[in-house]
Amino acid sequence: MIRILICDDHEIVRRGLRGYLETEADFTVVGEASDGAAAVRLASELEPDVILMDLVMPEVDGIEATRRIIAARPQACVVVLTSFADDSRVLPALRAGARSYLLKDVAAEELGQSLRRAHRGESVLHPAAAQRVLREMTAPKGAEPTQRELQVLLLVAQGLSNQAIGARLFITERTVKAHITSLLAKLGLSDRTQLAIHAHTHGLVK
Repeated sequence: MIRILICDDHEIVRRGLRGYLETEADFTVVGEASDGAAAVRLASELEPDVILMDLVMPEVDGIEATRRIIAARPQACVVVLTSFADDSRVLPALRAGARSYLLKDVAAEELGQSLRRAHRGESVLHPAAAQRVLREMTAPKGAEPTQRELQVLLLVAQGLSNQAIGARLFITERTVKAHITSLLAKLGLSDRTQLAIHAHTHGLVK
């Protein structure tokens, strides 16, 4: 039997997952957690084979919960099941120690097979998550933003338009666009919203 701990802050989601998992002969649900702190505690107490982890939860989010679980029990198998596949979640979750990354639109049968594979030690990534990992792996190494690009990044994070940034830095709007394009390539991001998130998550902007 594969013993599973379900971690999700929505009761209806937990009920749905439990309902499906318990129809499978080789799965048994040993517990449920409605927040990250409870997930960490129950993972320690129950020592499940697989921890099905949502990322957006109160108290402690799923990424931090995963980090704490893996720190305490490195062999733990965490499978992320979330609605989000953006860079601010995929890479941090995998770096925290998650073995697999799935989206909640996954078919029930596919979820079951993914849990079995994760339990065997294999990693399963939703195509959107795999694309972000591949982009990170193939990004040029050592390509650091220039001082001017960092200035542009800070102003993007403050919500300024390209025209306003150009006026602030005394450069043309075309030059601003060139700096933003360069930043996106160097940081492995896809749009200015992700640039702003990057600046905030890395402490560049308060």
